[in-house]
Amino acid sequence: MAPRPRAGQIPGVTIDIAQGLVYYIVFLVSTTAHEAAHAWAALRGGDRTAYHGGQVSLNPVPHIRREPFGMVILPLLSVALSGWPFGFASAPYDRRWAERYPRRAAWMALAGPAANLLLVLAALAGIRAGAAAGVFAPPAGVEFGHLAESVAGGGWAVVATLLGVVLSLNLMLAALNLLPFPPLDGSAAVPLLLDADTTRRYQAFVWGNPALGWVGILVAWQVFAYVFNPVFGFVVNLLYPGVTYG
Repeated sequence: MAPRPRAGQIPGVTIDIAQGLVYYIVFLVSTTAHEAAHAWAALRGGDRTAYHGGQVSLNPVPHIRREPFGMVILPLLSVALSGWPFGFASAPYDRRWAERYPRRAAWMALAGPAANLLLVLAALAGIRAGAAAGVFAPPAGVEFGHLAESVAGGGWAVVATLLGVVLSLNLMLAALNLLPFPPLDGSAAVPLLLDADTTRRYQAFVWGNPALGWVGILVAWQVFAYVFNPVFGFVVNLLYPGVTYG
């Protein structure tokens, strides 16, 4: 799930429609990777539900087929209205499997954010490599999605933009989904910290109270910037050795 950042909380939230479409493409690819990682981890843990749905795949089609509103209609509509894609996706799993193997289900939940963090690392490495090769330079000021300036011709400006968007959006997706509030992935990973009996009670409480999902989203929306801003600042300061952004 990708919320629209609010001005004053996450830098650089004002983007036009063209930029919004770039964000949507990155959102689609990143969300597909996130859900495919969930499905792959579930398969490795013994749950073939998502595998039978075709979701152990980096092809976005089976993921769109499962959530056409959350992955296409809502994000494109929000781009048209605000310049920012807002959407959601999901991977199915067998609740009986999760009850029987709660730790496997917890690792399955963490696999989605882990996929986003891998994309963050790839984008960070790409920007660092471009800076070392002399085609990227540190911008005067960083913003969400704008983390490198091109100092070379050709398509390097496009590459710099894409890498900045991939890093920023995937860092946001990972940070958001790791919050321990239902229905986010961090909530499903809580059993890794609990004993077996407490895990059973925790699962029964979360699954037995669907309204917790709405409460969790509202709470996550309120606290997210306080979590994300320092994380974003830390990662930005890793990009260019010797250059520090406040």
